[in-house]
Amino acid sequence: MEGLASLKAPFQANPFFSSRPTTWNLPSQVNFYKGSSFSTFSVRAQVESNDGSAAVATSGESVTEALKIKEWEVGMFQNEVAASQGIRIRRRPPTGPPLHYVGPFQFRLQNEGNTPRNILEEIVWNKHTEVTQLKERRPLGVLKKAIENAPAARDFIGALRAANERTGLPGLIAEVKKASPSRGILREDFDPVEIAQAYEKGGAACLSVLTDEKYFKGSFENLEAIRKAGVKCPLLCKEFIIEAWQLYYARTKGADAVLLIAAVLPDLDIKYMIKICKLLGLTALVEVHDEREFDRVLAIDGIELIGINNRNLETFEVDIGITKKLLEGERGKIICEKDIIIVGESGLFTPEDIAYVQEAGVKAILVGESIVKQSDPGKGISNLFGKDISLG
Repeated sequence: MEGLASLKAPFQANPFFSSRPTTWNLPSQVNFYKGSSFSTFSVRAQVESNDGSAAVATSGESVTEALKIKEWEVGMFQNEVAASQGIRIRRRPPTGPPLHYVGPFQFRLQNEGNTPRNILEEIVWNKHTEVTQLKERRPLGVLKKAIENAPAARDFIGALRAANERTGLPGLIAEVKKASPSRGILREDFDPVEIAQAYEKGGAACLSVLTDEKYFKGSFENLEAIRKAGVKCPLLCKEFIIEAWQLYYARTKGADAVLLIAAVLPDLDIKYMIKICKLLGLTALVEVHDEREFDRVLAIDGIELIGINNRNLETFEVDIGITKKLLEGERGKIICEKDIIIVGESGLFTPEDIAYVQEAGVKAILVGESIVKQSDPGKGISNLFGKDISLG
C-alpha cells in the first residue's frame, strides 16, 4: 500500500479482523526520506513474538531484510482486513518472512501452504510481482508528467447513456479479447485495432481492452494502439487493479475507464481509488459477484457504474440469474435513487439473454466472447441484439 511509510509497533489486531487475537510487532525505528537509497537509511528493527523471542536487524546487518519483514507483515495485515469484509482473495502469497524471523503467522504458514486457492488469486499474486517490476521502470512521478500532456479522457458513462437512449437497448461495451483462462484462445487471427474498428462500426458504445498478458494474451500496447488508431469509443482498461499506480499507468496508455474488482479490493482501497479516478478523469467500473460485494459497493460514495459479473470467479460457472437476484428489492431502489448504471457481464450470447438482464434493470452490457469469435465482429453485434444497432 503506497503511503504506508511508517507503522508503529507494537500493533494489536482487532479481533474483528481475525478469528483469534493477533499481536503484530512490526519493525520500528525505520527512518527513510524521499529519494534516499538503502545506504542512507537509518534502521534498527526488532520483531518480537508472543513468547518474547526476537530477531534483531541492525544497520550493520541487513537493512533490506528489515524492510522485507515490514513489507511482509503489512501484506498479511491487508489479507486480514480483506478477510473481515468477506474477501477470499489474498493479495499476496503467505510466503513467510526472512530467515530467523519468528512472527504471528508462523503456525498458519505451516498449515496453509502457498498455493493459490483459485485462478483469480493466482492472477492477483502474479499481478503483484508484475506491478512491482513495472513501477521500477515507470515511477509515479514519470507517469504524472506524462498525464499532464495527455488528451482529456472521454465520457464513458455519457457514451453508455447515449447508446441506451438511441437504441432502447443496453449500451454495449464490446471487449477486445484474445483469450481467457477458462476458454483458451478465442480468436487466432487477432488484430486488436481491426476488431475495435469493427465493434465501433457495429454500434458499440464503448470498448473494453484486455491488458493482462499472462492469462488473457492482452497488452497495454493493444490499448495504446486502439487509442492512436482514431477509434472514438471510450476505452475501458480491463486489468486486475491492485494499487493506485496502475490507474496512472492506464491513463498514460489511453484509458478512459478502469475496472475495480470488489472480490479483490477492500472498501478502503475502492474508496481511495475512486477518488484517484476522479482526479484523473477516469470512470471506475466496480465489479461485484454476490450480495455481500454488492452491498459493500452500494455503501461507498461516488460509485456511478457497477458491473454484475454472472461468472463465479472461483469455479467459472455462469448463471445470468445472478443479475436478476442482485437487483431485486431494496438494492434496486438504492440504485435508482443514486442513479447508478448497472452493467451486465458474462453469459450473454443471445437477444433473449439481453432482454432478460434488461428487464432486471441493466442499462449496459459488457460482452466479449460471443462477438469476438465471429468472423465479422460487427455482424456478431447484430446477432447478439437481434437487430442492427449501428449508427448507419
